[in-house]
Amino acid sequence: MSKKPKILMIEDNAYYRKIYRNKLTLAGFEFIEAINGQEGLNKIISEKPDLILLDIILPRKNGLDVLIEMKKNKKIKDIPVIILSILGQKSDVKKGLSLGAQDYLVKTKTTLSEVIDKIKKWSET
Repeated sequence: MSKKPKILMIEDNAYYRKIYRNKLTLAGFEFIEAINGQEGLNKIISEKPDLILLDIILPRKNGLDVLIEMKKNKKIKDIPVIILSILGQKSDVKKGLSLGAQDYLVKTKTTLSEVIDKIKKWSET
């Protein structure tokens, strides 16, 4: 039996974390979470998740700073990152992707099922 893909969600909103924890656990993923950017970066290094769901607006360190620091670290720079944010301007999307995110999803325009499909796509590659 293959191990469950480990997904780290870096999100300060407890409601979103609960929804994704339930949905991803039911979909067969191991779910870990962080509530701010600094905690998220620490967990990326210690847990080595298979994929990261990253919010941009976070306390202590924003998501883009987390992404920048990740990409500087050889041990974690290749972990796929999907940005999941309420920020949906073209400039936000462009910046997130240019910093190395695999995908950029806007919370208000993306269904839970679409996010799960993207996670499956990127965690298997």
